[in-house]
Amino acid sequence: MRQPAAPADPEALALDALTWIMEDDKRAVRFLDLTGLTPDGLRAGLADRATHRAVLGFLESYEPDLVSYAETRQIDPSLIPEAARKLDA
Repeated sequence: MRQPAAPADPEALALDALTWIMEDDKRAVRFLDLTGLTPDGLRAGLADRATHRAVLGFLESYEPDLVSYAETRQIDPSLIPEAARKLDA
């Protein structure tokens, strides 16, 4: 069985990860609390590199979420820190 391809660019991966984060109320609240973002700020920053980096950083900082996201999307977990590095460049 072929694995689905990960989003081609780090921005797309971050937006997909954000969708996954927001699917769970407790995880969404933790994301907002830890990043300091507000719902309005998050909406306004959807196209911002800093917001994308915050999303990927959130996953990087808590391995169970990183692994769960990767398993749900059937991607290699190493793609998350790799995408974060690309956003930092």
